[in-house]
Amino acid sequence: MVKRKYGGDDSHLVRFGVSLEKELLSRFDSFVKDKKFPTRSEAIRALIKETLVKKEWLSGREVAGAIVLVYDHGRRDILNKITHVQHESHEIVVSTQHVHLDHDNCLEVIVLKGKPRGVEKLYKDLQAIKGIKHISLNTGTTGREIP
Repeated sequence: MVKRKYGGDDSHLVRFGVSLEKELLSRFDSFVKDKKFPTRSEAIRALIKETLVKKEWLSGREVAGAIVLVYDHGRRDILNKITHVQHESHEIVVSTQHVHLDHDNCLEVIVLKGKPRGVEKLYKDLQAIKGIKHISLNTGTTGREIP
């Protein structure tokens, strides 16, 4: 392995070789092009970090993420239900942002930090509210475990 410094004094770039079947490399190059990565190295870095974030979620360490939901604000009592569920998980809700998409529909982004079990419980509790048109959980990291 060849180590080269880049950035600050603490950073090291390590070059290594990877052997792949031609078809797999061809598919990977298509992935790199489709996702508009500038280089294969950037694509590999992104895939490694994505894997490390998944490992954080499986390990039960503190994580960060966001729940995005869309709902009809005119539906009876839906906003009260959404607010109630968030208050039940106040220790992991960092902030919320409410956006009026049009006359009928609202989008809410709930930023979270906590243990995966709590985040997933909040997601499932919100998902169970009748009248939510769309909900997604975007898993993330606090960054502490990712170089």
